[in-house]
Amino acid sequence: MDKVLVLNGPNLGRLGSREPEVYGSANFAELTATVIAAAKSENLSADVRQTNDEAELVAWLHEAVDSKANVILNPAAFTHYSYALRDAATLVTNAGLKLIEVHISNPHSREEFRHNSVISAIATGVIAGFGVDSYVLALKAL
Repeated sequence: MDKVLVLNGPNLGRLGSREPEVYGSANFAELTATVIAAAKSENLSADVRQTNDEAELVAWLHEAVDSKANVILNPAAFTHYSYALRDAATLVTNAGLKLIEVHISNPHSREEFRHNSVISAIATGVIAGFGVDSYVLALKAL
């Protein structure tokens, strides 16, 4: 069973209570359970993590390279400006691994500053706007 790291950036630990009209009512524990179940049905093992710390997210991407694990990444606010995260994500794809950028909401239907992603250009693919199902679709893509 292949392992996939499902990495989540800042504020995603507040799902369920943070802008439910944008992010839905599922909390992070429910998202985690959904992802683990969906991964199992795809014969994958999902390690779901969340951090508000950019350096920790970068270290997890390094870990993916070292352990040869594909990545599903919701960079959250780091999407729009973290070149450190982009550089670490590039290591993943340059190692021949897949990195799928996911978003619960559709950033292009929101404020203009959310329209730009520094990650998308180096990602294997991008899935956005399908709520928690964005993660399920990414698992199917892997």
